[in-house]
Amino acid sequence: MAGYGRASAVALLGLSGVMVQAEAVVTAGLSRFSLIGLPDAGLSESRDRVRAAVINSTIPWPQTSLTVSLAPASIRKQGSSFDLAIAMAVLRADGKVRPAGLSETVFIAELGLDGSVRPVRGVLPSVLAALRAGFEKVCVAEDNLIEAEQVGGIESIGVRTLRQAVAYANGEPIPDEPAAPAPRAASPAVANPDAPDMADVLGQFEARLALEISATGGHHLFLCGAPGSGKTMLAERLPGLLPPLDERAALEVTAVHSLAGTLHPANPLVTEPPFCAVHHSASVPALVGGGSAVLRPGAVSRAHRGVLFLDEAPEFGRVALDSLREPIESREVVIARNSGVATFPADFLLIAAANPCPCGMAMSLHGACTCSSRSRSAYLGRISGPLLDRIDLRVDVTPVGSAELLSAAVGGLASESTAQVADRVRQARDRAGQRLRDTPWRLNAQVPARFLRMHWPLTSDSLEGAERALESGVLTARGLDRVLRVAWTLADLAGRDRPGRIEIDTALSFRLSTTFNSGVLA
Repeated sequence: MAGYGRASAVALLGLSGVMVQAEAVVTAGLSRFSLIGLPDAGLSESRDRVRAAVINSTIPWPQTSLTVSLAPASIRKQGSSFDLAIAMAVLRADGKVRPAGLSETVFIAELGLDGSVRPVRGVLPSVLAALRAGFEKVCVAEDNLIEAEQVGGIESIGVRTLRQAVAYANGEPIPDEPAAPAPRAASPAVANPDAPDMADVLGQFEARLALEISATGGHHLFLCGAPGSGKTMLAERLPGLLPPLDERAALEVTAVHSLAGTLHPANPLVTEPPFCAVHHSASVPALVGGGSAVLRPGAVSRAHRGVLFLDEAPEFGRVALDSLREPIESREVVIARNSGVATFPADFLLIAAANPCPCGMAMSLHGACTCSSRSRSAYLGRISGPLLDRIDLRVDVTPVGSAELLSAAVGGLASESTAQVADRVRQARDRAGQRLRDTPWRLNAQVPARFLRMHWPLTSDSLEGAERALESGVLTARGLDRVLRVAWTLADLAGRDRPGRIEIDTALSFRLSTTFNSGVLA
């Protein structure tokens, strides 16, 4: 009579997990091992990994015909995270594991040829999928245990070897085996006493205000200035102004970084807004995600609930830049491949930075620009109008003057710290949250302008400056909508119940920066 065994695993498509049953059947016949159920090339190699791991764990391997099916067969399975579930199903079919030990547990790990249990990517979203499916326990590699334990409501068991996993499934005491030697890992992350602080920024009052507005209302930001004017320095300080992630957001961000393989073992739960800086050579898949075999999240998803920084924005490929338009609007990325459709979250704040011209000296205090007006316009024109139109704040960053630098050197100049500015941001977000509490939105940048006009109309006097800009053609109708959103954020920062003329004119000045109003886009 044929022996039958079954163990549960998880197949990930993006951050969505589907429960998979590894079913094994041992029948009389020549010794063979068949693996079916749409496995990819990496998963097909599980046959050799599982067989070697079982033998090197001093567990007899069944010398019969063996078939393992991964159900449902309609879903393509990828990666090595099914190894442990396959091994447990085989051992159950051969009578080495009792069935009760497998019914309530999900197994997520890779096996080494020596019988060791190795960590895999995407453990946190896999455990979340197991919890939603009603499982009570999950068995993972010991190196993934801290990550798995971030999910409440389900018991996580960490094992080092296949022998330990078998002992657990059989209800026996788990043997204390030495961990297998592993490659030397990077040192754990240590709190940096020199973390970026707004107090380090001298002058730059307009740019500092733009960062505060961006953090408060969720507005995207463009910084244009000569090399050395402080664009990168400013961008690196924006995450510190954002509030810490709540429990739900922390799990979302951690799941993305777990799947991307960027989650540090010493920091299994991401609680602070991430900062993702992208080099201008990045491709479309690097920005928005993708992959031919395994779908991985891109930079926009790794920056979820945080900041995406594009330095030297005009140097990016036009197609790569335009691929950001959909994630900015929908706050998610949908990737379709033969293996299925994956959805990754992408709710980020975009900061793009650029020099004002190819030589970079157009706004410099030192040296003269050698670029023609035509080449300057063409350089910034590499950023398409539709993308730039989605950026509410545009700031011309001028280098800090000698007086400010000398005053700071003798201790005569003090700027507000990140903690001080972040406190104002928190209070302003609380005001916006109270106003929007009965709506599906929480940030001013998300609120449709039609809704603003309908529920909180403004006076005609406050809109005089915007009216002149519309009549002169330097402001579009869509631009006016974005000006209104920024004005509401300014009102929240000022503690006012609605924007006045000062807030409207200030928002308008950020929309019509000198550089961009001179020929790129209003």
